[in-house]
Amino acid sequence: MAQLRDRLFEDMKTAMREKAAEHLSTIRMIRAEILTKDKEAGNETSEEEILKILQSMVKRREEAAEQFEKGDRPELAAKEREEVPVLQGYLPAQVDDEAIRLSARAAIDEMGVSSIKEMGKVMGVLSKQLAGQAAGARISRIVKEILSA
Repeated sequence: MAQLRDRLFEDMKTAMREKAAEHLSTIRMIRAEILTKDKEAGNETSEEEILKILQSMVKRREEAAEQFEKGDRPELAAKEREEVPVLQGYLPAQVDDEAIRLSARAAIDEMGVSSIKEMGKVMGVLSKQLAGQAAGARISRIVKEILSA
């Protein structure tokens, strides 16, 4: 369970040795978010929760970069975008839309879901199944497409 935590710790030590300041600050930020979540929960955060934290951090960085671009602050947008690959390096490989579509169709058929009103059931299953491999918004968009067709 502590596999990702151990990797982050080792990568932090390596970044310190190599004096990779940007990489180090991003890893420290990840670890801080995990520790905050640990304290909120009162116990050690699971790997699945850590993946959700990482996905959330990626999403926040992308949104912040967009806002900085709109606000004519390209240097801040660039800094946010530099953190994204570091964060994504700790996430499992992202699946493509076709893989999500196949998983969604299988879940829909298995559960006998026929209307968009039951989308929540499908999302619950797929969110767990594709944890860390696809953003919830992508999964949701594809499930809506399938159920609306």
